[in-house]
Amino acid sequence: MSAVNRGIRNAFRNQIRTLSIVLILGLSIGLALVMLIAHQAVGQKINQVKANVGNTVSISPAGYSGFSQVNNGLTTTQLAKVQNINHVTSLTESLTDRLTTIGSSQPSFGNSSSNSNSNAQTSLTSPITINTNNSGSGAQIFIGGNDSSLSTNFSPPVSILGTNDPSQLNGSTGSTVTVKSGSLIDGSKDTDNAMVSTSMASKNNLSVGSTFTAYGETLTVAAIYDSGTQAGNDTVIVSLPALERLSGQASAVSSATATVDSVDNLAGVTSTIKNDLGSSADVESSQTQANNTVQPLKNVQSISLISLIGALIAGGVIILLTMIMIVRERRREIGILKAIGASNMKVMFQFMSEALTLTILAAVVGLIIGVVGGNPVTNTLVTNSTSSSSSSTSTTAGGGFASRFAGGGGGTMTFNRPTGSLLNRTGGGVRNTISNIHANIGWSILAYGLGAALLVAIIGSAAASWLISKVRPAEVMRAE
Repeated sequence: MSAVNRGIRNAFRNQIRTLSIVLILGLSIGLALVMLIAHQAVGQKINQVKANVGNTVSISPAGYSGFSQVNNGLTTTQLAKVQNINHVTSLTESLTDRLTTIGSSQPSFGNSSSNSNSNAQTSLTSPITINTNNSGSGAQIFIGGNDSSLSTNFSPPVSILGTNDPSQLNGSTGSTVTVKSGSLIDGSKDTDNAMVSTSMASKNNLSVGSTFTAYGETLTVAAIYDSGTQAGNDTVIVSLPALERLSGQASAVSSATATVDSVDNLAGVTSTIKNDLGSSADVESSQTQANNTVQPLKNVQSISLISLIGALIAGGVIILLTMIMIVRERRREIGILKAIGASNMKVMFQFMSEALTLTILAAVVGLIIGVVGGNPVTNTLVTNSTSSSSSSTSTTAGGGFASRFAGGGGGTMTFNRPTGSLLNRTGGGVRNTISNIHANIGWSILAYGLGAALLVAIIGSAAASWLISKVRPAEVMRAE
């Protein structure tokens, strides 16, 4: 009988021990395979996120928030430095303000434009519907005050955006404007032309060529657009110089977006912008945003890698101790084999075959565990890693919108949250992006799992081979 056949048969000498070893070793190999699946799936997702990184840099005044009362606006003079930086292909600048409807009763906290311009009024009525009786479905915002009612002639403020790129809302990273009729205005010229949304035009009976008032001036509708969101459709778009003039904020800019010619130059341009603008601006690139997005995934990847190494070591130790125990039990058998002429190599092959048999059986159990548990474990690791950061983001977003109207006594207002409004922050989107991970268990993964099992077998049988070479037939026979 060959050494290999003898080793395979020896693996089943003690069925209880064989079953125990196979189950324990199978769990170890299964854990290693699950961690390998998680590591590969998360790595693929990280590469996917990085591949989709844009080449833009967002610039905002230091500490500035669209919901705050602090006006730390940048100036076009400051941003001119950005335009001259190497590799910057374009710079989108914008200025935002809020207009109240003429004749509309406004609570004290509802009239808080960034420049406190008492003339910030318009003849337009917002297309957003207000739920004043706390009825209907959908998410709502409640802002309490001393009065429990809201005036019937109340109309929510209308946003107005001055930009040098009227084709976008909120810079090149915002919503794309689709012109339904008319033509885009020139964002670099100071004219009294404006763009209104389809819902705004319908609410106020406007068409291309119609006029309305804002800041006491008459503006002409040059185009009617659709942004795809209710918040975007509650915005009047004018050129940047026009809004600076109308609102009395000469050369002011509330946000800017720089476009870089290549992702490879993104980090360098971001650093240069930070150095040029100093403490007067908060600068964030899409690379930074992507890194923040994938950071929880990197944590999961590290955990899975450490667990993979730990599982492999545990499997190696299990088979190592098992083979040491078996060799010690069979010292007499080894001595007899060597006494009748069997070489060390032949005896070692017998025990290596036994170790491989036990490991392959355990690998079958481990592969089943890996296939069944790969996706659930991966999703659990990712969800647990990202839930806290996502909850924090969502909470901040909701509070920010409420604080936009807070700050004074008045009635309780209930707003139905518009679809795609500022409340629909990136928290949910980021959570969905990084947790939507599906582990593809293909033949390569199974091959890796089998390779890991063979590695465990080799590690375990190596020590056994060393012990076999130390056995002296004469010493064994003398002891008997």
